[in-house]
Amino acid sequence: MSVFTFMPRGANGIIIRVEADLRRGIPGVDISGLAEGAVREARERIRAAFRNSGFQFPLDRILINLAPAGLKKEGAALDLPIALSVMEAAKLTPVSGNLLVMGELELSGKIRPVRGVLAAIAAGLKEGITEFIVPAENAGEAAILRSAGAKFIAVENLQNAVHALIIREEKGELPAPLEHQSILSDHSNNKSSIYISDGDFSDVRGQIIYKRALEIAAAGGHNVLVFGPPGAGKTMLARRLPSIMPPLSPDEAVEVTRLHSLAGYYQNNSGKTSNQFIDCLITTPPFRSPHHSASAEGILGGGRTPHPGEISLAHFGVLYLDEAPEYRINVLQALREPLQDKVISIARADGIVQLPAEFQLLLTANSCRCGRLGMRNSEVSCLCSQDEINRYWRKFGGALLDRVEIRTAVLPPKIEEMSQNDPFSCETSAIIASRVKKAVKIQQYRFKGTGIRRNALITTDKISTFCSMNEKAEKAFFTAIEKLGFSGRAYYAVLRVARTIADLEGKDTIEIEHILEAVHHRRLGEDPWDILSV
Repeated sequence: MSVFTFMPRGANGIIIRVEADLRRGIPGVDISGLAEGAVREARERIRAAFRNSGFQFPLDRILINLAPAGLKKEGAALDLPIALSVMEAAKLTPVSGNLLVMGELELSGKIRPVRGVLAAIAAGLKEGITEFIVPAENAGEAAILRSAGAKFIAVENLQNAVHALIIREEKGELPAPLEHQSILSDHSNNKSSIYISDGDFSDVRGQIIYKRALEIAAAGGHNVLVFGPPGAGKTMLARRLPSIMPPLSPDEAVEVTRLHSLAGYYQNNSGKTSNQFIDCLITTPPFRSPHHSASAEGILGGGRTPHPGEISLAHFGVLYLDEAPEYRINVLQALREPLQDKVISIARADGIVQLPAEFQLLLTANSCRCGRLGMRNSEVSCLCSQDEINRYWRKFGGALLDRVEIRTAVLPPKIEEMSQNDPFSCETSAIIASRVKKAVKIQQYRFKGTGIRRNALITTDKISTFCSMNEKAEKAFFTAIEKLGFSGRAYYAVLRVARTIADLEGKDTIEIEHILEAVHHRRLGEDPWDILSV
């Protein structure tokens, strides 16, 4: 008398067995297994859904058990599996074999969409479950893993679910999805973007060094810090980074979509990000830009039942923190471990949950709180004292900045830069993206079978293998390291960035110009007064 269901928890979630037992006694429904508020309230929803769907609710004492009983259960996605398990116990409809069911019931019997459907199907397949009943509005998510062996039916109401189970009992399998629910999960035909770029690189005049820094970052997966006075184009250009980033691989796309499904972030038919359910595979790298008032739990993940935060939603993509010094210092400093480990561990009383966090960090900041430090020909000089400037910049901390490989100082463009038609200044995103794509293909071929995705992830023991230099480059590298006093982490970071620059030029060996450019992108950013040297 049981049916399987799924509850989002951490990066994977857990499969729950819903069991029902009918016995003599005063009519009522008891739910055991640490059921939280929304799960306990399912008793009243399923009663009304039964009646309004034309079914007779059993006049018995009903016990519902949610196993494993030691984990808290929450959310309304257990409504439909509870209703079907009661029907099975009352001999109203057959529910046999491995079947995973998800859905929230309205009083009318209509089934509402729920989060985590893609993650549920992935978890079910891993446990040998191949048949699934999901809400009609989650059909797009369910279709993504059809090629992996998932058989599903998307139902609009309780009557449809019962009808599907009757056919399953007669024919031995669930009926095929309706034509409009048979969304192909082919990576090339089923595309979706969770971030629409704000424009093209050619919209931004000047800022050649900043554009080059973003190109290198997109190609190699490196972290970036950009600082300078307001109006220099920091935010404008940062929000155009998605326009040059390479698409996700099929496996990466499924992983990103699964995480967004768990977190409840969806995409509507107009293509704009909103609180609606995803209807197809996400194929573009996510670009997350939380407000500076975001809490540590919102950025890192967590909550009473641990769920993905912004860094996990930026997995295989970019976490963009605009006006970075305005974020809480505990939020900024908490980014250090996930940047290093590419995973975040959240400890709770009932165990530790690990969330993926392989993301690029993009920080933009003013040079000081008033924003005038470094302004050209400004009638009003900087209003901040040296202590205020240091206090403002100190929020970054040396440990966080040391993990940022590329630092760029920018000033507002000159009048002649705004009006000129320099071919490099007006280069379109499409042209830059083509170079990035070629560099990424080189890396994919180089790292095949090693578990490394991008140059930024080359481990220290592999640096000598993948970052070979010629004699002149090696001499220039050691000279720069000695003169600038780089840390051990910066030593390897410069080599990784130089490897990316060489890939953009199609070179197998790192040459002296690649080293010099990598050093140039690293030497600034430790001190806000660096803006005066631009």
